[in-house]
Amino acid sequence: MKFIEMKFLISGRVQGVGFRHFTKTNARQMGVTGWVRNLPEGDVETLLQGEEKKVLEMAGLLRDGPLTAKVDTLKLVHKEENPQDVKDTFQVIR
Repeated sequence: MKFIEMKFLISGRVQGVGFRHFTKTNARQMGVTGWVRNLPEGDVETLLQGEEKKVLEMAGLLRDGPLTAKVDTLKLVHKEENPQDVKDTFQVIR
């Protein structure tokens, strides 16, 4: 079992459509930790930590997002195996 951390930048119609709640709910159900936040320019940024299989499955969900969203791009901006700063839950950063 490989433990990884991946950070994504999601752009499109992703703010004001429940994207952060969608991300938190699914991450917690899958046992993925980390955080999600809105960025001032209208994108969403998220950090996912967990078993590689679960993190990749979560990334797949982010490509679609909630029904009210329209994801244009899901960009991987960081990937690390066995990160030092491991989160204990998944939270929305405001």
